[in-house]
Amino acid sequence: MSFDVAASAYDRFIGRYSRDLAPRFLGFAGVTGPASAPALDVGCGPGVLTEALAARLGASAVAAVDTSEPFVAACRARVPGADVRLAPAEALPFEADTFGAALAQLVLSFVKDADQVARELARVVRPGGVVAACTFEATGFTMVRAFWAAALALDPTAPDDARLPYRRLPELAALWRRAGLREVVGGELEVEARYAGFDDLWEPFASGIGPAASWYTAQPDERRAALREGVLDRLGRPEGAIALRARVVAVRGVVAGG
Repeated sequence: MSFDVAASAYDRFIGRYSRDLAPRFLGFAGVTGPASAPALDVGCGPGVLTEALAARLGASAVAAVDTSEPFVAACRARVPGADVRLAPAEALPFEADTFGAALAQLVLSFVKDADQVARELARVVRPGGVVAACTFEATGFTMVRAFWAAALALDPTAPDDARLPYRRLPELAALWRRAGLREVVGGELEVEARYAGFDDLWEPFASGIGPAASWYTAQPDERRAALREGVLDRLGRPEGAIALRARVVAVRGVVAGG
């Protein structure tokens, strides 16, 4: 599975949800004004959350990191003036106590060491600052659930991404507490993406972004065609525009000492 793909491909696939999610996530985290500045976006992707942070705090008060060179380039172009760097979430290139807030949107299920990421987020935030993260809930992402239901009908060994870590609130909250964060609070956010039609929804699967699309691109043509029909059936064979919802679980905590 790779995220070294064109930013435009990501925006067509997951970015549709990220745009609706970003302001809701910032509201949940309490990142609403100068008290949260400067703020850090970890695993920024093409920069949807970075852009939302810059709109609230000013680009010069925002930093971001990602491990994908195409995403870092896209984020820099999207948010001129922000400090955007190529770096892993497990080793953030910033001094301790630098930020008022650090956030990770739709990232934790894909990092190599989530405990180390949580510790790094807490390390770079000053005492009293906020650390927050969110992920798609294990069974709450309508588009992806339809895909894996179709995939499992064809191949019971398909790697359903409901099994990925940190897709449930208790697990997220426990991760935050292990990192030494206090006042840990969890919540759920609901977002929606709109598509011009089923082809608009389906074509981004060919990008190979994320677990579902990566598995799809590895399949032979005959199975790909069957998957398409299976997903179409599970969504009720819609005609015309489609709106699909996704449920997101989120956690926030405060760095001790404030």
